[in-house]
Amino acid sequence: MSAPLAGRHLFVFGAGYSARRAIAQVQAAGAQVSATTRDPVRAAALAESGVRAHLFEAGISPVDAEWLGGVTDLLISVPPDATAPPEAACPALAALQASGAALPDLRWICYLSSTGVYGDCGGAWVDETRVPAPATPDARGRIGAELGWRALAERRGIPLDILRIAGIYGPGRHNALEQVRAGGARAVVKPGHVFNRIHVDDIAGAIRAAMEHADGARILNLADDLPAAPADLLDHAARLLGLLPPPRVPFAEAGLPPMAAAFWAENRRIRNDRLKALPGFALRHPTYREGLAAIIAEEIGEMANVV
Repeated sequence: MSAPLAGRHLFVFGAGYSARRAIAQVQAAGAQVSATTRDPVRAAALAESGVRAHLFEAGISPVDAEWLGGVTDLLISVPPDATAPPEAACPALAALQASGAALPDLRWICYLSSTGVYGDCGGAWVDETRVPAPATPDARGRIGAELGWRALAERRGIPLDILRIAGIYGPGRHNALEQVRAGGARAVVKPGHVFNRIHVDDIAGAIRAAMEHADGARILNLADDLPAAPADLLDHAARLLGLLPPPRVPFAEAGLPPMAAAFWAENRRIRNDRLKALPGFALRHPTYREGLAAIIAEEIGEMANVV
């Protein structure tokens, strides 16, 4: 079996949901992995899977330069500091620089950003040439972090991938299937409004492919082929589960809390042509239909293993 990433050492800042799925794919491709986490329990689980785990909390605890010995690649999956100026928006970058680590073998950087940097586009199709118009503190922080990592990559003359990720769903995470199963789900309706999403395993596959085929500075939108209204997603989840579809509620009558309502303030359709042209990558879940079916299949497989 070929090991395209043999000899590589990936250091992951922030072993969260998406990053952990990526770690598994990168390890399977032959790479060594180190990662940070704030959670001692998660650190122990990472260590059991062969990852060199380090306890680190962005903005609070330091990074030890010794952790980075022999590292060839960086994956940054840490949220930005929305209160910091752009040049200090990424706490992982600040911690890396404060550590004094030289990283002489560094050959690739990947920063996980968000499609939220585009702001409201009135439902128009958006590709990577769209000028960002971040409207939220998080989105502005993401742009600042992108600029910080871009500056480092340019100084070092190494490839950089900025992955702007749409709404993430997958097994073990809040998704339409869980909403319908829990009961009480409502299908909020706002005509013409859609959301973009991507299955976590497609994020992991994109990270692995980008690492294997690093090539200069790239920005890639990570979204599937079908922007869709939440009601469509919930209806399909209900059909898969053999349940009745959730009741429709007009947006104006939904009474959403401020955080939830903020998601509805922006409407865009994300193009993914660059993602699908990435060497070594293909969408495993082109739409939510395949993605939700895969979640159910994984759940069934896990239950069979328990039995």
